[in-house]
Amino acid sequence: MATIRELARLCGVSPATVSRVFNSPEVVNPKTRELVLRAAERIGYLPNESARTLATKRSFMVGLVWDTDHRRPGWRHPFFQDILIGLKTALSGRGYHLLMLATNDGGRPDAHLRAVRRHNLDGVVLIDNGTWDPPLRTLAESGVPCVSLDRPVEGPRTTYVTSDNVGGAAAAVRHLHERGRRTIATIAGPERTRPGAERLQGYRAEMARRGLPYRPEHVVQGDFYLAGGYAAMRRLLEAEERPDAVFAAGDEMAIGALHAIAEAGLKVPQDIAVVGFDDIEPAALVPPGLTTVAQDTAGFGTAAAEAVVTMIDGGDPPPPRVLPTTLVVRGSTGGPLRGER
Repeated sequence: MATIRELARLCGVSPATVSRVFNSPEVVNPKTRELVLRAAERIGYLPNESARTLATKRSFMVGLVWDTDHRRPGWRHPFFQDILIGLKTALSGRGYHLLMLATNDGGRPDAHLRAVRRHNLDGVVLIDNGTWDPPLRTLAESGVPCVSLDRPVEGPRTTYVTSDNVGGAAAAVRHLHERGRRTIATIAGPERTRPGAERLQGYRAEMARRGLPYRPEHVVQGDFYLAGGYAAMRRLLEAEERPDAVFAAGDEMAIGALHAIAEAGLKVPQDIAVVGFDDIEPAALVPPGLTTVAQDTAGFGTAAAEAVVTMIDGGDPPPPRVLPTTLVVRGSTGGPLRGER
């Protein structure tokens, strides 16, 4: 096994600097920290975690709390996979490990808190599953540093990170209207989730700003997944007045909508233009290329890691972060014009 001196010599730094990278990463220059971490991985150097834990009274582990019910396909959604990669990368750069928690304590209100204490976790990141059930509430109120993704949480050491869902949805409607579309429908996300509710809010607000009629039959509930988008688009195609554009509150739903449109013998964007939300990897690959509202997945991970480590270090809960979104124009709305991305 490689030693701390071998690692220091390889990186051209002192053993004390290597020690700080693993014990107090926040005081080390980010470039030096990255150099040491990459070299440590390459030569198989492992810091003495037991000694570090005893010295600091920390486990240097952050838990990820998310509904792991096998009936819910959230774990496979590509947007959340990108979020997890960003979170793991950001925490690793600060000397922390990410532990995914799967709790099954018979519905106990302290189920998540028991798991956190069992593993001696320093903090947790919560991913919104559309419910604010007793185990989540108990955890947030416990004083354990908690950062929630996509929903506000209440507790003495809590904060949250989200995207500009309202502004992103408004940008999608604005883009469609500027491309000459006048009958703009939406496939909404579940309103029990903050992204679903806010993206519907942004759609309705921009429709009103542009003087476009709001038709209840042009608002169909989806579930953020392919099959839900496909079924919702089928319903829109059966409407008395067929829309000439659709804003889907998630890319998977938008891709499902593209399949339904093609199955009906219609063309995108000639007959119906489509905009999604997320900018998952398949968005650029499906024909004719999906115009979408991109979220900053790496920014999610970095902001969440910074916030939870700040609280673990004894700092006050940082204010909530609302990350900007960006419209990415592709073929499903006609492709970018001059000056557009």
